[in-house]
Amino acid sequence: MREKGIISPALREDERLFEAGLRPKRLEEFTGQTRLKENLAIAIEAARQRGEAMDHVLLYGPPGLGKTTLATIIAQELEVPFEQTSGPILQKKLDLTGILSHIRPRQVFFIDEIHRLLPDVEEMLYAALEDFRVDILVGSGPGARTHSLPIPRFTAIGATTRQGLLSAPLRGRFGLVLRLNHYTAVELEQIVLRSAGLLEVPIDAAGAAEIARRSRGTPRIANRLLRRVRDYAQVRAGGRITLEVARDALDLLEVDRFGLDEIDQKIMLTILEKYGGGPVGLNTIAASIDEQPDTIEEVYEPYLLQLGFLDRTPRGRVATAAAYEYFGIQPRRLRGGLQRALFE
Repeated sequence: MREKGIISPALREDERLFEAGLRPKRLEEFTGQTRLKENLAIAIEAARQRGEAMDHVLLYGPPGLGKTTLATIIAQELEVPFEQTSGPILQKKLDLTGILSHIRPRQVFFIDEIHRLLPDVEEMLYAALEDFRVDILVGSGPGARTHSLPIPRFTAIGATTRQGLLSAPLRGRFGLVLRLNHYTAVELEQIVLRSAGLLEVPIDAAGAAEIARRSRGTPRIANRLLRRVRDYAQVRAGGRITLEVARDALDLLEVDRFGLDEIDQKIMLTILEKYGGGPVGLNTIAASIDEQPDTIEEVYEPYLLQLGFLDRTPRGRVATAAAYEYFGIQPRRLRGGLQRALFE
Protein backbone atom coordinates (compact mmCIF):
# COMPACT_ATOMS: atom_id res chain seq x y z
CA MET A 1 0.00 0.00 0.00
CA ARG A 2 1.28 3.44 -0.89
CA GLU A 3 0.95 6.47 1.31
CA LYS A 4 -0.32 9.63 -0.31
CA GLY A 5 0.57 13.21 0.46
CA ILE A 6 3.45 14.47 2.54
CA ILE A 7 5.13 11.95 4.83
CA SER A 8 7.08 13.24 7.81
CA PRO A 9 10.82 12.40 8.04
CA ALA A 10 10.16 10.51 11.29
CA LEU A 11 7.56 8.29 9.58
CA ARG A 12 9.86 7.68 6.62
CA GLU A 13 12.66 6.62 8.98
CA ASP A 14 10.26 4.38 10.90
CA GLU A 15 9.15 2.66 7.67
CA ARG A 16 12.77 2.32 6.51
CA LEU A 17 13.87 0.67 9.76
CA PHE A 18 10.83 -1.60 9.70
CA GLU A 19 11.54 -2.79 6.15
CA ALA A 20 15.29 -3.12 6.81
CA GLY A 21 14.62 -5.40 9.77
CA LEU A 22 12.64 -7.79 7.59
CA ARG A 23 15.11 -7.99 4.70
CA PRO A 24 16.86 -11.32 4.13
CA LYS A 25 20.61 -11.27 4.65
CA ARG A 26 21.61 -14.16 2.36
CA LEU A 27 20.67 -15.22 -1.15
CA GLU A 28 19.23 -18.53 0.09
CA GLU A 29 16.81 -16.58 2.33
CA PHE A 30 15.56 -14.46 -0.59
CA THR A 31 12.16 -15.72 -1.78
CA GLY A 32 11.26 -15.82 -5.48
CA GLN A 33 13.17 -14.55 -8.55
CA THR A 34 14.60 -18.06 -9.10
CA ARG A 35 16.44 -17.48 -12.37
CA LEU A 36 17.85 -14.14 -11.22
CA LYS A 37 19.15 -15.72 -8.00
CA GLU A 38 20.80 -18.52 -9.94
CA ASN A 39 22.62 -16.05 -12.20
CA LEU A 40 23.74 -14.03 -9.19
CA ALA A 41 24.87 -17.11 -7.26
CA ILE A 42 27.10 -18.18 -10.16
CA ALA A 43 28.60 -14.70 -10.58
CA ILE A 44 29.21 -14.33 -6.83
CA GLU A 45 30.85 -17.74 -6.47
CA ALA A 46 33.05 -17.18 -9.52
CA ALA A 47 34.23 -13.83 -8.15
CA ARG A 48 34.94 -15.36 -4.74
CA GLN A 49 36.94 -18.22 -6.24
CA ARG A 50 39.06 -15.82 -8.30
CA GLY A 51 39.40 -13.33 -5.46
CA GLU A 52 38.30 -10.55 -7.81
CA ALA A 53 35.63 -7.88 -7.86
CA MET A 54 32.36 -9.11 -9.31
CA ASP A 55 31.07 -7.68 -12.60
CA HIS A 56 28.94 -4.54 -12.37
CA VAL A 57 25.23 -5.34 -11.97
CA LEU A 58 22.15 -3.45 -13.16
CA LEU A 59 18.88 -4.39 -11.43
CA TYR A 60 15.66 -3.09 -12.93
CA GLY A 61 11.96 -3.58 -12.35
CA PRO A 62 8.96 -2.03 -10.56
CA PRO A 63 9.46 -0.52 -7.08
CA GLY A 64 9.32 -2.68 -3.97
CA LEU A 65 10.56 -5.96 -5.48
CA GLY A 66 13.89 -6.14 -3.64
CA LYS A 67 16.58 -4.32 -5.65
CA THR A 68 18.13 -2.70 -2.59
CA THR A 69 17.85 -5.95 -0.66
CA LEU A 70 19.68 -7.85 -3.40
CA ALA A 71 22.46 -5.24 -3.46
CA THR A 72 23.07 -5.68 0.27
CA ILE A 73 22.94 -9.48 -0.11
CA ILE A 74 25.59 -9.36 -2.85
CA ALA A 75 27.92 -7.44 -0.51
CA GLN A 76 27.19 -9.90 2.31
CA GLU A 77 27.86 -12.92 0.09
CA LEU A 78 31.10 -11.40 -1.22
CA GLU A 79 32.07 -10.39 2.35
CA VAL A 80 33.04 -6.89 1.21
CA PRO A 81 32.15 -3.35 2.35
CA PHE A 82 28.89 -1.79 1.12
CA GLU A 83 28.39 1.86 0.13
CA GLN A 84 24.99 3.23 -0.87
CA THR A 85 23.87 6.42 -2.60
CA SER A 86 21.22 7.45 -5.12
CA GLY A 87 21.08 9.33 -8.40
CA PRO A 88 19.31 12.47 -7.07
CA ILE A 89 21.90 12.89 -4.29
CA LEU A 90 24.84 13.08 -6.73
CA GLN A 91 24.23 16.62 -7.92
CA LYS A 92 27.77 17.44 -9.07
CA LYS A 93 30.98 15.68 -10.05
CA LEU A 94 32.60 16.45 -6.71
CA ASP A 95 29.96 14.35 -4.90
CA LEU A 96 30.87 11.28 -6.95
CA THR A 97 34.60 12.01 -6.76
CA GLY A 98 34.48 12.03 -2.96
CA ILE A 99 32.88 8.58 -2.87
CA LEU A 100 35.03 6.97 -5.56
CA SER A 101 38.29 8.28 -4.10
CA HIS A 102 37.57 6.25 -0.95
CA ILE A 103 36.50 3.03 -2.71
CA ARG A 104 38.18 -0.08 -1.29
CA PRO A 105 39.18 -3.18 -3.29
CA ARG A 106 36.19 -5.36 -4.33
CA GLN A 107 33.77 -3.04 -2.51
CA VAL A 108 30.10 -2.93 -3.57
CA PHE A 109 28.97 0.56 -4.55
CA PHE A 110 25.17 0.75 -4.86
CA ILE A 111 23.47 3.57 -6.80
CA ASP A 112 19.69 3.61 -6.41
CA GLU A 113 17.60 5.46 -9.03
CA ILE A 114 20.61 5.45 -11.33
CA HIS A 115 18.47 6.74 -14.20
CA ARG A 116 18.31 10.12 -12.42
CA LEU A 117 22.06 10.82 -12.60
CA LEU A 118 22.93 14.18 -14.15
CA PRO A 119 24.76 13.95 -17.51
CA ASP A 120 28.11 15.28 -16.29
CA VAL A 121 28.07 12.97 -13.25
CA GLU A 122 27.18 10.03 -15.50
CA GLU A 123 30.11 10.80 -17.80
CA MET A 124 32.49 10.69 -14.84
CA LEU A 125 31.02 7.35 -13.83
CA TYR A 126 31.89 5.86 -17.25
CA ALA A 127 35.65 5.98 -16.57
CA ALA A 128 35.19 4.59 -13.06
CA LEU A 129 33.13 1.62 -14.26
CA GLU A 130 35.25 0.73 -17.28
CA ASP A 131 38.80 1.91 -16.59
CA PHE A 132 38.68 2.14 -12.77
CA ARG A 133 39.92 5.70 -12.63
CA VAL A 134 38.60 9.08 -11.56
CA ASP A 135 39.38 12.11 -13.72
CA ILE A 136 39.87 15.19 -11.56
CA LEU A 137 40.08 18.70 -13.00
CA VAL A 138 42.95 20.66 -11.43
CA GLY A 139 42.87 24.43 -11.70
CA SER A 140 40.56 26.54 -13.85
CA GLY A 141 40.64 28.54 -17.03
CA PRO A 142 43.31 28.08 -19.73
CA GLY A 143 45.75 26.48 -17.26
CA ALA A 144 43.36 23.78 -16.09
CA ARG A 145 44.45 20.20 -16.55
CA THR A 146 42.94 16.77 -15.92
CA HIS A 147 44.56 14.36 -13.48
CA SER A 148 43.59 10.67 -13.57
CA LEU A 149 43.43 9.00 -10.17
CA PRO A 150 43.44 5.17 -10.29
CA ILE A 151 40.94 3.43 -8.00
CA PRO A 152 40.73 -0.24 -6.93
CA ARG A 153 38.51 -2.60 -8.87
CA PHE A 154 35.05 -2.57 -7.32
CA THR A 155 31.51 -3.75 -8.06
CA ALA A 156 28.93 -1.12 -8.98
CA ILE A 157 25.27 -2.07 -8.61
CA GLY A 158 22.71 0.21 -10.23
CA ALA A 159 18.97 0.01 -9.53
CA THR A 160 16.25 1.59 -11.62
CA THR A 161 12.52 1.38 -12.18
CA ARG A 162 12.91 2.82 -15.68
CA GLN A 163 15.63 1.06 -17.63
CA GLY A 164 14.62 2.89 -20.82
CA LEU A 165 15.82 6.20 -19.34
CA LEU A 166 19.40 4.92 -18.99
CA SER A 167 21.73 5.97 -21.77
CA ALA A 168 23.14 3.18 -23.94
CA PRO A 169 26.77 3.92 -22.91
CA LEU A 170 25.90 3.60 -19.22
CA ARG A 171 23.80 0.47 -19.67
CA GLY A 172 26.55 -1.14 -21.73
CA ARG A 173 29.05 -0.88 -18.86
CA PHE A 174 27.11 -3.35 -16.68
CA GLY A 175 28.15 -6.97 -17.11
CA LEU A 176 24.94 -8.35 -15.56
CA VAL A 177 21.56 -6.80 -16.43
CA LEU A 178 18.81 -8.49 -14.42
CA ARG A 179 15.07 -7.86 -14.28
CA LEU A 180 12.97 -8.40 -11.16
CA ASN A 181 9.40 -9.54 -11.84
CA HIS A 182 6.30 -9.36 -9.69
CA TYR A 183 5.92 -12.21 -7.19
CA THR A 184 3.30 -14.94 -7.21
CA ALA A 185 0.76 -15.22 -4.40
CA VAL A 186 2.51 -18.37 -3.12
CA GLU A 187 5.87 -16.57 -2.93
CA LEU A 188 4.31 -13.61 -1.16
CA GLU A 189 2.63 -15.93 1.32
CA GLN A 190 6.07 -17.31 2.23
CA ILE A 191 7.35 -13.76 2.66
CA VAL A 192 4.40 -12.81 4.91
CA LEU A 193 4.88 -15.92 7.07
CA ARG A 194 8.61 -15.19 7.40
CA SER A 195 8.01 -11.53 8.29
CA ALA A 196 5.30 -12.47 10.80
CA GLY A 197 7.76 -14.85 12.44
CA LEU A 198 10.38 -12.11 12.74
CA LEU A 199 7.75 -9.76 14.20
CA GLU A 200 6.47 -12.52 16.53
CA VAL A 201 2.93 -12.10 15.21
CA PRO A 202 0.68 -15.19 15.45
CA ILE A 203 -0.74 -15.86 11.98
CA ASP A 204 -2.24 -18.85 10.20
CA ALA A 205 -1.66 -19.87 6.59
CA ALA A 206 -5.08 -18.63 5.46
CA GLY A 207 -4.48 -15.17 6.94
CA ALA A 208 -1.05 -14.98 5.30
CA ALA A 209 -2.53 -16.06 1.96
CA GLU A 210 -5.17 -13.32 2.15
CA ILE A 211 -2.54 -10.64 2.78
CA ALA A 212 -0.39 -12.04 -0.03
CA ARG A 213 -3.30 -12.07 -2.49
CA ARG A 214 -3.93 -8.36 -1.93
CA SER A 215 -0.26 -7.27 -2.08
CA ARG A 216 -0.03 -6.49 -5.81
CA GLY A 217 2.80 -8.98 -6.32
CA THR A 218 5.13 -6.76 -4.26
CA PRO A 219 6.98 -7.79 -1.04
CA ARG A 220 7.21 -4.20 0.23
CA ILE A 221 3.43 -3.85 0.05
CA ALA A 222 2.97 -7.28 1.64
CA ASN A 223 5.09 -6.25 4.64
CA ARG A 224 3.26 -2.95 5.01
CA LEU A 225 -0.14 -4.64 4.85
CA LEU A 226 1.07 -7.16 7.43
CA ARG A 227 1.96 -4.29 9.72
CA ARG A 228 -1.51 -2.73 9.37
CA VAL A 229 -3.27 -6.08 9.84
CA ARG A 230 -1.12 -6.74 12.91
CA ASP A 231 -2.36 -3.46 14.44
CA TYR A 232 -5.97 -4.36 13.66
CA ALA A 233 -5.56 -7.84 15.15
CA GLN A 234 -3.94 -6.43 18.29
CA VAL A 235 -6.79 -3.96 18.91
CA ARG A 236 -9.83 -5.96 17.77
CA ALA A 237 -8.97 -9.65 17.52
CA GLY A 238 -6.76 -10.65 20.41
CA GLY A 239 -3.54 -10.33 18.46
CA ARG A 240 -3.89 -13.37 16.16
CA ILE A 241 -4.23 -12.97 12.39
CA THR A 242 -6.71 -15.37 10.81
CA LEU A 243 -8.43 -15.30 7.42
CA GLU A 244 -11.40 -13.43 8.84
CA VAL A 245 -9.23 -10.92 10.69
CA ALA A 246 -7.04 -10.29 7.62
CA ARG A 247 -10.11 -9.86 5.41
CA ASP A 248 -11.79 -7.42 7.80
CA ALA A 249 -8.63 -5.37 8.27
CA LEU A 250 -7.88 -5.15 4.54
CA ASP A 251 -11.48 -4.26 3.73
CA LEU A 252 -11.22 -1.47 6.30
CA LEU A 253 -8.06 -0.26 4.50
CA GLU A 254 -10.06 -0.33 1.21
CA VAL A 255 -7.63 -2.80 -0.39
CA ASP A 256 -9.78 -5.09 -2.54
CA ARG A 257 -9.28 -8.78 -3.34
CA PHE A 258 -6.82 -8.02 -6.15
CA GLY A 259 -4.95 -5.42 -4.10
CA LEU A 260 -6.45 -2.49 -6.01
CA ASP A 261 -6.52 0.66 -3.93
CA GLU A 262 -8.40 3.92 -4.40
CA ILE A 263 -6.13 5.27 -7.16
CA ASP A 264 -6.17 2.01 -9.14
CA GLN A 265 -9.95 2.04 -9.06
CA LYS A 266 -10.08 5.71 -10.06
CA ILE A 267 -7.86 5.00 -13.08
CA MET A 268 -9.95 2.07 -14.26
CA LEU A 269 -13.33 3.67 -13.60
CA THR A 270 -12.19 6.83 -15.42
CA ILE A 271 -11.28 4.77 -18.48
CA LEU A 272 -14.37 2.55 -18.27
CA GLU A 273 -17.06 5.08 -17.45
CA LYS A 274 -15.81 8.52 -18.44
CA TYR A 275 -14.08 7.53 -21.67
CA GLY A 276 -16.10 4.47 -22.63
CA GLY A 277 -13.23 2.02 -22.23
CA GLY A 278 -10.73 4.02 -24.28
CA PRO A 279 -8.50 4.52 -26.04
CA VAL A 280 -7.56 7.51 -23.90
CA GLY A 281 -4.20 9.23 -23.41
CA LEU A 282 -2.11 9.02 -20.26
CA ASN A 283 -2.12 12.79 -19.70
CA THR A 284 -5.90 12.85 -19.99
CA ILE A 285 -6.24 10.13 -17.35
CA ALA A 286 -3.79 11.97 -15.09
CA ALA A 287 -5.70 15.25 -15.39
CA SER A 288 -9.01 13.48 -14.73
CA ILE A 289 -7.90 11.95 -11.43
CA ASP A 290 -5.47 14.72 -10.37
CA GLU A 291 -2.38 12.49 -10.40
CA GLN A 292 1.04 12.81 -12.07
CA PRO A 293 1.42 10.95 -15.41
CA ASP A 294 4.80 9.52 -14.34
CA THR A 295 3.27 8.13 -11.15
CA ILE A 296 0.48 6.43 -13.07
CA GLU A 297 2.90 4.97 -15.61
CA GLU A 298 5.53 3.77 -13.15
CA VAL A 299 3.53 2.81 -10.05
CA TYR A 300 -0.03 1.91 -11.01
CA GLU A 301 -0.07 0.76 -14.63
CA PRO A 302 2.39 -2.19 -14.35
CA TYR A 303 0.10 -4.06 -11.98
CA LEU A 304 -3.06 -3.24 -13.96
CA LEU A 305 -1.32 -4.55 -17.07
CA GLN A 306 -0.25 -7.69 -15.20
CA LEU A 307 -3.84 -8.31 -14.11
CA GLY A 308 -4.97 -7.97 -17.71
CA PHE A 309 -7.25 -5.02 -16.96
CA LEU A 310 -5.46 -2.56 -19.21
CA ASP A 311 -3.83 -2.48 -22.64
CA ARG A 312 -1.38 0.08 -23.98
CA THR A 313 -1.99 0.85 -27.64
CA PRO A 314 -0.55 3.46 -30.03
CA ARG A 315 -3.79 5.43 -29.60
CA GLY A 316 -3.84 5.30 -25.80
CA ARG A 317 -4.95 3.15 -22.86
CA VAL A 318 -7.77 0.66 -23.44
CA ALA A 319 -9.75 -1.28 -20.82
CA THR A 320 -10.03 -5.02 -21.45
CA ALA A 321 -13.02 -7.34 -21.25
CA ALA A 322 -11.64 -8.60 -17.90
CA ALA A 323 -11.82 -5.07 -16.48
CA TYR A 324 -15.45 -4.67 -17.54
CA GLU A 325 -16.30 -7.98 -15.91
CA TYR A 326 -14.44 -7.25 -12.67
CA PHE A 327 -15.95 -3.79 -12.18
CA GLY A 328 -19.41 -4.94 -13.24
CA ILE A 329 -19.78 -2.41 -16.02
CA GLN A 330 -21.59 -3.15 -19.26
CA PRO A 331 -19.39 -2.21 -22.24
CA ARG A 332 -20.74 0.43 -24.60
CA ARG A 333 -20.91 -0.11 -28.30
CA LEU A 334 -18.17 2.26 -29.34
CA ARG A 335 -16.98 3.45 -32.70
CA GLY A 336 -14.02 1.62 -34.14
CA GLY A 337 -13.45 -1.99 -35.11
CA LEU A 338 -11.13 -2.67 -32.18
CA GLN A 339 -13.81 -2.20 -29.51
CA ARG A 340 -16.47 -4.05 -31.50
CA ALA A 341 -14.11 -6.97 -32.03
CA LEU A 342 -13.50 -7.19 -28.27
CA PHE A 343 -17.12 -7.36 -27.17
CA GLU A 344 -19.20 -8.64 -30.09
